[in-house]
Amino acid sequence: MRTLIAIFVILCSLSVQAQELNAVVIINAEQTGKAELQVFRTLERSLTEFINNTKWTDRRYKQQERIDCSFNIIVQEVNSDAFKASIQVQSSRPVFNSNYDSPVFNFNDRDFDFEYVEFQPLIFNPNNFDSNLVSVISYYVYTILGYDSNTFQLNEGDKYFQIAKQIVTTAQGSNNRGWRPQDGPQSRYRLNEDLLSPNFRDFSSVLYDYHREGMDIMADDAKKGKKAVMDAIGKMKVMYNKRPNNFLNRVFFDSKAEEIASMFSGGPQLPITDLLTTLNRIAPTKSTFWRQISF
Repeated sequence: MRTLIAIFVILCSLSVQAQELNAVVIINAEQTGKAELQVFRTLERSLTEFINNTKWTDRRYKQQERIDCSFNIIVQEVNSDAFKASIQVQSSRPVFNSNYDSPVFNFNDRDFDFEYVEFQPLIFNPNNFDSNLVSVISYYVYTILGYDSNTFQLNEGDKYFQIAKQIVTTAQGSNNRGWRPQDGPQSRYRLNEDLLSPNFRDFSSVLYDYHREGMDIMADDAKKGKKAVMDAIGKMKVMYNKRPNNFLNRVFFDSKAEEIASMFSGGPQLPITDLLTTLNRIAPTKSTFWRQISF
């Protein structure tokens, strides 16, 4: 009996102490011609432990509440402890009363050069820039947390985007690309700036309406859920009209295009003429997906 109680206490403790993310890290070093080097496996393991074991927020997550995400790092060159790479970051969240996970965030960052010495400790301090490796990974952790939170509660993600902004600010003194305004229109700086900009205040509402008012009720009322998704896309159109070709628009449809095409190609029918016109106008690069919508 005591053994059963002890096991129960341990399981409860693990549930209470579960961290926020359930991350998979993949290091692809084929382009270097040195993929067999042990340092790549060490880095992969160290980043996985860093992301999954760090306590990023004050909130208590249950094991089943952890956010599924992936960090795919493609290393193009390695010279001693200097790495030239890109990183693809993705996250998803479960849809209520279903076995489906909806993609929430999908971003490809090509400016991910960093230095790493095998077995060096990875420690995050929001007030200091210790390394580009830690700063970039931590930035995306808080961006994932912000996106995910906004799909459950309106504007809840702002506090995490603010921490990401602090990371941006502390990293701007480094020589690494992606942190400064002059580093291009599709940088880490630009993404964070837009997420917190009053010009894109409706984007939080888009994420909330699309997921909480749309996807989460689809199992109980598919027609009502699809209508809410259509309304969320309508808000994206309003944002687009104010700021054509804005960066958040591109990031959103990089995550959602395939899902939207699948959603409106089956199930209860709704008038979609206006929807298709909107999609082709505000996301023309995804026209291959929009042609799949068959109604």
